[in-house]
Amino acid sequence: MTASRAARERRAAAEAGPLARVRIDLDAEQQFVYKITCTACTTKKDRPWSAYRPGDDNGFMAAMDRWTFHLVEQHPDAEAPCLAYLPAAQERLHARRG
Repeated sequence: MTASRAARERRAAAEAGPLARVRIDLDAEQQFVYKITCTACTTKKDRPWSAYRPGDDNGFMAAMDRWTFHLVEQHPDAEAPCLAYLPAAQERLHARRG
């Protein structure tokens, strides 16, 4: 049985930790698009920092990897379950760049 969008959103929010706000939208092909924003950081345009990027790579793993890197770089004392997957996220990053 496939989890509902709300259930997936709750799971992603729990993984991302207390600094994250998670929303799942649908793209033109009815695929899930994960949008993770930081409740503490803003961009140069005074918008919340976001793991969402224009394009096709906004699935759960891609968004959570970007969020994990943001936590490590900007909030090193933060705690979140997703930080346990940091080594795997780093491997995926190196594989994409390599």
